[in-house]
Amino acid sequence: MRKNFRNMIVTPLPVLILGTYDENGIPNAMNAAWGGQIDSDMVIVSLSRHKTTENLQLKKQLTISFATRKTVTAADYLGIESGRGINKIEKAGLHAVKSSKVDAPLFEEFPLALECEVAKLEDDNEGYLLYARCINVSADESILTDGRVDLSKLEPIAFDSAANAYRVLGEKVGNAFSDGAALK
Repeated sequence: MRKNFRNMIVTPLPVLILGTYDENGIPNAMNAAWGGQIDSDMVIVSLSRHKTTENLQLKKQLTISFATRKTVTAADYLGIESGRGINKIEKAGLHAVKSSKVDAPLFEEFPLALECEVAKLEDDNEGYLLYARCINVSADESILTDGRVDLSKLEPIAFDSAANAYRVLGEKVGNAFSDGAALK
């Protein structure tokens, strides 16, 4: 027997940390859980109006970091506090460094980040759809195995919209584009 639910559930939803600079070069970050990859080099994120959206309109560049098991508290804080009138980076205990590829901050505590340019920031009268083109992937060596990003070392978290919780990802359970060949 199945049960019906009114609220949509799509999982996993990566917990994305959008890093931007404001007009004075001050770093800002926000938690955005409504996003994902839509092409080999493109990310889409649904955003309401924030300090971050103002920064995106101004600078047209950002970093997108992946929250992890170790950064869950700081990442959640970045989603519940406004960047207006408070230094969220300092309060969260984060350390911003300038990206070498885009005019946006990288955060030392988040070991995997996409360095992006705004392809389109579409205003839908309720908020924005951000289309960001990735021009570089920046990964700390601590999360690499044989020169590749290892999700079991990264321990990225996902937003569980059914339970308003964060879940850890990382266990490998199969091989993409090959396990299904057993059924051919």
